[in-house]
Amino acid sequence: MPARLLQVVRFGLVGVVNTGTFYGCYLLLHRWMPYYPAYVAAFVLSMVGSFFLNTYFTYRTRPTWRKFLFFPLTNLTNFTVTSVGMYVLVEWCGVGEKPAPLIAAAAAIPVTFVLSRRILLTREQPSEQPSEQSSEQPAPAQEPVLAPATRDAG
Repeated sequence: MPARLLQVVRFGLVGVVNTGTFYGCYLLLHRWMPYYPAYVAAFVLSMVGSFFLNTYFTYRTRPTWRKFLFFPLTNLTNFTVTSVGMYVLVEWCGVGEKPAPLIAAAAAIPVTFVLSRRILLTREQPSEQPSEQSSEQPAPAQEPVLAPATRDAG
């Protein structure tokens, strides 16, 4: 399977996990607050989980502070698309408050994939593709790693 297709599949799996996490948080928080604040809080909580799942699993890259700080740009786009969609669905279309976030999230998937790939693979090659650097090119600058790297013994 081509490397890009594997990334799309892994992105989809992360999206399912992230959506479940988001929706669970949303339903839990919606018991104590109106739907929109519950939506915002659940979105922010799931964004942190999404960053780590996408860096380690989808794109197989190391999380750095730079990537962590830029990753919210992908989520800002996602947030904008899903927020407008959710408002339109609930207020204009009469869709229930519980299914609306799931429906609105579907429209943001392609845009979020392209942006997250661009941010999380900045200055790096996908792990499935060998580096094409020649000996004449300088190595890319190393960024501070957000979490300690783990090494397999073997």
